[in-house]
Formats: sequence, C-alpha cells, structure tokens
Amino acid sequence: MSLFCDWDANRGNIKGRVVMFLFRLAAWCRSLPAPFWWITIPYLAWYEVAIIWSLGIELRYKTKVGAGLGLFHAQALVVHEGTQIGPRCILRQSTTIGAKRLADGTQSACPVLDVGVDVGANVVILGAVRIGARAVIGAGSVVVRDVPAGAVVAGNPARVIRQN
Repeated sequence: MSLFCDWDANRGNIKGRVVMFLFRLAAWCRSLPAPFWWITIPYLAWYEVAIIWSLGIELRYKTKVGAGLGLFHAQALVVHEGTQIGPRCILRQSTTIGAKRLADGTQSACPVLDVGVDVGANVVILGAVRIGARAVIGAGSVVVRDVPAGAVVAGNPARVIRQN
C-alpha cells in the first residue's frame, strides 16, 4: 500500500495527512522481515512517542487500515490494534474503538468497520461488532451491536434512526 494512499482523504487537513503518512511508514517498517525491521526500531519508538503519546492519537502500526482513512480533528483517538478499518472511512476526535472485557475476564474480538464508514466525534465502538458499509455513526454514540450497511445510528446505546 502506498505511503500516500490517505492523502486525498485528508485534503486540506495537514495534520491528518502527516499522521497517516507516518502511520503508513511505521506499518511498512514493521512489515519488513526480521532482521531488517530491527533497524527501524528507532523510528517505531519515535512514532510511539510523537504520535501516540504527544498527539494523543493511538493508531498503532499493527492496526489493519484500508486506503483512504480520513482523520478529522484527530485528538484523543484510541483505536485498538486488533480493529479492522476498511477503505475510505472517516474517524473524528475523541473516538474509542476496541475490545471490551467479557464477564469471564477475557477480551472480546475487536470491531470491524466496512468500506466508507463515517464515525462522528466522541463515539465509542466496543466489542466484536461489524459496522456495515457506508454506515454513519452519530456524534456521542455508543455502539455495542452490529450496524447494518447504509444505516445512520445514534444514541447510547446506538439505534438505527435511518436506513439508506
């Protein structure tokens, strides 16, 4: 995948462009076979400090992310590395996407976002849920169940308010 595959999705958003470029570079470094990726450890450490700690954008380089991810106002963004994000998705600030602790103390699987999912600000998506293609998650929603393709959901817990 190209280092610039998210460039158009972040047009006019220099922070989004830089963060996604650095994310793609970190993912590429980690995909190198051993011992070659070992020489990239200083960059991976820098990515951890600069992007994850300093900017508060927890987008780990192990996360599977399709081309064209748009990061709008990326701050306080937490994405579990087991999450799968399809192409042409949008994530906004103060969003958490990840596993949840089950009753037996283990962690659930992580969410899967299909193609073109638009996630509003301050959204929480937890557990083994699938967000269907072109779904829209309203700001402040808490998603703990699957969302059908083309649906607009909002609320806590999120409910379908419109189906396209």
